[in-house]
Amino acid sequence: MLQKLKQRRSEGGFTLVELLIVIVVIAILAAIVINTFSGVQARARDTERQTDVKAVASQLEVYYTDNGYYPTPTQMAGTPLTLFQGLSEDAITDPQGNDSNSFQTSAATAVGQYGYVNTDADCDNTPSNRCEDFTITWWNEVSNTSTSVSSLNN
Repeated sequence: MLQKLKQRRSEGGFTLVELLIVIVVIAILAAIVINTFSGVQARARDTERQTDVKAVASQLEVYYTDNGYYPTPTQMAGTPLTLFQGLSEDAITDPQGNDSNSFQTSAATAVGQYGYVNTDADCDNTPSNRCEDFTITWWNEVSNTSTSVSSLNN
């Protein structure tokens, strides 16, 4: 009898309840890690957007220094890389992978958009109607709000 009891204990495995408890604990830990990781990713993308917008704003200030005015919204619509020599294509590409390599001629209203506006929206850079300032907006993924950077002339 004692021999059978010892043999039975050595052949024993995990019970169904023990396995379920382990699976539930692993699932809870995985959910916590995934939730934390997705928040970190969104903040990193927002930081990259902010860096990109500041790079474009810097190039716009150089453009103003060279020309005496800022580009029109029409010039900035589409791909503005032709206006700036020191700007990488990565600076106008959304870090989330949205295929939006362009600026809108209005404020950004959704994640992945960059907007470029002048106070005088219909400025055409004729001597009497020059673009004297700008605002670049981007959509903040974490706070779900629009964030902007303005020209030094504002």
